[in-house]
Amino acid sequence: MKLDLKDLFIEKEKYINQEVTVQGWIRNHRKQKEFGFIDFSDGTDFRHLQIVYDNTLANFEEISKLHVGSAITATGKLISSPKEGQEVELQLSSLILEGDAPEDYPIQPKRHTREFLRECAYLRPRTNLFQATFRVRSVAAQAIHTYFQDRGYVYFHAPLITASDCEGAGEMFQVTTLDLDKVASSGKVDYEKDFFGKRAALTVSGQLQAETFALAYKKTYTFGPTFRAENSNTKTHASEFWMIEPEIAFCDLEEDMNIMEDMLKYIVSYVLEHCPLEIDFFDQFVEKGLKEKLTTLVQSHFTRIDHEEVIKILKEAPVKWEFPPEYGEDIAKEHEKYITEYFHGPVFIKNWPKDIKAFYMKQNSDGKTVAAVDLEVPGAGELMGGSQREESYEKLRSRMQELDMSEEGLEWYLNLRKYGGCVHSGFGMGFERLLIYLTGVDNIRDVIPYPRTPNNCEF
Repeated sequence: MKLDLKDLFIEKEKYINQEVTVQGWIRNHRKQKEFGFIDFSDGTDFRHLQIVYDNTLANFEEISKLHVGSAITATGKLISSPKEGQEVELQLSSLILEGDAPEDYPIQPKRHTREFLRECAYLRPRTNLFQATFRVRSVAAQAIHTYFQDRGYVYFHAPLITASDCEGAGEMFQVTTLDLDKVASSGKVDYEKDFFGKRAALTVSGQLQAETFALAYKKTYTFGPTFRAENSNTKTHASEFWMIEPEIAFCDLEEDMNIMEDMLKYIVSYVLEHCPLEIDFFDQFVEKGLKEKLTTLVQSHFTRIDHEEVIKILKEAPVKWEFPPEYGEDIAKEHEKYITEYFHGPVFIKNWPKDIKAFYMKQNSDGKTVAAVDLEVPGAGELMGGSQREESYEKLRSRMQELDMSEEGLEWYLNLRKYGGCVHSGFGMGFERLLIYLTGVDNIRDVIPYPRTPNNCEF
């Protein structure tokens, strides 16, 4: 019978001493004079299967010449393995070569640098590190959908092409069908002749559009790609990345934080339960103590504290800061680290200075702060951010005018406040940043299949 390794390992007692067929790839091949061992993987389970063969097979010589990376169909008897740390092995009776791989196949059974593997990213899922990483990515994505679907949220597909800049940063990729050579020679752009008849770009966030669905379905979420044209080459920045953005009507900042905490604990618990082998691998080879870090987070109390109080704690700390903390300003990585250590766990920093936050955030009665929140977690710093959205038409419009923002193209967003608006909140979490936290793999280029970064758009 034909089996996936996942099913074979789950019900191995059922298949012991039975003839089974498996299909996959040779990860390693050790050949000796009278017998050989094939390290076999089919991608359905993190574990590999050892295939044993000897010179009693008619095509022994042919099998012994098979290359690493080749695709095969192998049939044989599944037996208990005498090798320590290996539960079963396959005694080969027949083998079909489905697809050969030459001797210069790049992924040989040796240590490869992550930089090298990025150069052949189309093959890196065949290595243990990336087999584990992208399985966790898949499982974490399922956890996100399960969390929201089980709680009655509507999954909203935000547009990827937009005429509105949610963050007001202007760092957007333009979308055009105009002949750029002609534009360059003329020295001006006539957007009326462009495809959409106006300036358009790839979205930096689906939040504004998601709010329209929250004010119809009460609870909605987006989960999809977003784009930032930032010329940044750090380990945590990419030009294309995925975002989770829930929006909830009749929800204030306190309830928003409840949902942020509950969701994060659910996702981490889900991954710990469904990827135990992968988490053990990361714990052993990537980040020592990862499993304990994740387990501790699930059991942690999440502190809630105002930004002003955080600055006070930082200023009174017996630390010589590289970037001295100041009231009314953002906090640095070193501050995030200190605060999570100070409170021995995750920290919600709320009620941020109005002048450093986005236009759509709820203005507090003090006139200086907004109902915004960032979640800082030990070992990673900021993991997600959210806010109560400004529900007052007059206040939102006034804030846009303060920031010199044009209302053109955002009339619909303002009108949400006129047509049955209500208190509502939401938050955003970068999926890749979550994956860095879950796996210990510390570069965003290694937790997304094909990274898009400045001067890099391969595959």
